[in-house]
Amino acid sequence: MEDVASHLNRRIADRVRELRAASGLSLDGLAAKSGVSRSTISLVERGETSPTAVVLEKLAGGLGVMLASLFDAPAAAARSSGGPLARREDQPQWRDPASGYLRRNVSPPGAPQPMQIVEVHFPPGGRVAFENGGRDAIVHQQVWLLEGAMDVSVGDERYRLREGDCLAMQLDRPTMFHNPTREPARYAVVIASQPPAKP
Repeated sequence: MEDVASHLNRRIADRVRELRAASGLSLDGLAAKSGVSRSTISLVERGETSPTAVVLEKLAGGLGVMLASLFDAPAAAARSSGGPLARREDQPQWRDPASGYLRRNVSPPGAPQPMQIVEVHFPPGGRVAFENGGRDAIVHQQVWLLEGAMDVSVGDERYRLREGDCLAMQLDRPTMFHNPTREPARYAVVIASQPPAKP
């Protein structure tokens, strides 16, 4: 598992560096846009740290992409291996070092579509909070609870999800996921983005 985590940290490092370069941002520029310190970004880009989900969400917001995009292979590798099919064994899995939740990017990274599917295994008592700010695009998300129970807070609203429930939200407010039970939870997330409406 350590080799897999190390490989994924290197992939995240390459991807963040690539997206930052494509955006024309310096380390200081990305730090200003994301709220993540320059030194932390530098560590992430060198693959010398295991960033938390909260840090990655802030970086994704600063780069104008969805969190799931940070786990994609760099563009050149994605072009050579991309296509409409993602085999189960090729879908990257990543564990958040802070909350312990395990996420798997299900969608094919090379498919030119506006939605992504992620599967999450959330441990008992686990909690993670995202600020969800900074993107130019409008991001919609639906959470479909497959097993267990979850509390999801979206801004000031709080929802208790039970098995089979599906919650639709727009990622424009702080969001918190919490498993209040002693059993693991598993859910699917469908994320879609659209450009902002023109004035």
